[in-house]
Amino acid sequence: MKIYILPIDVKNQEVLDGIVNGLSEILSGSLCLIFAGDFSIPIEAYNSSRRQYLSTVILNRIKNYARRYMEENVLTRILGVVDIDLYAPGLNFIFGEAELFGEAAIISLYRLRPEFYGEPPDLNLFVERAVKEAVHEIGHTLGLRHCPEPSCVMHFSLHIGMTDQKGRDFCQTCRRKIERYINPFL
Repeated sequence: MKIYILPIDVKNQEVLDGIVNGLSEILSGSLCLIFAGDFSIPIEAYNSSRRQYLSTVILNRIKNYARRYMEENVLTRILGVVDIDLYAPGLNFIFGEAELFGEAAIISLYRLRPEFYGEPPDLNLFVERAVKEAVHEIGHTLGLRHCPEPSCVMHFSLHIGMTDQKGRDFCQTCRRKIERYINPFL
């Protein structure tokens, strides 16, 4: 599988490299690359009354963008990484979004920084949170739903504490589902 990381106005190379390394480790055998595409945040995604961006608008743009780079006979995903506050209808905020079995996903770094919660900067914690969210959203693109196992990366995170409590890897059940999806003849 190929996973392209599409940084959208994100300059923190250490976090981007951490996401690449984390995805490569957890989804072993995957080629994970930072994609230097020309992509900007669509202005129509911004909701001035909320001071947030509607994730679905950006995700749809990423999906359209991704289709240009899909390779025949190669499982390919594109993960957009933004540093803006995202929301979805009915929710105060989201860490990311993906379409089940889709080719694209998005994560936001905005609420993953310890500083957002009044804590001192901690690059290792920041990268760990970003990896968990990246793996979680790519998991959705591979057909995984939220998992009831609290330690599984696919467990739903209602707040940052739940993100910190779960692991960065899939539970055995979710791992088997991914392996069957990637290689249905196993």
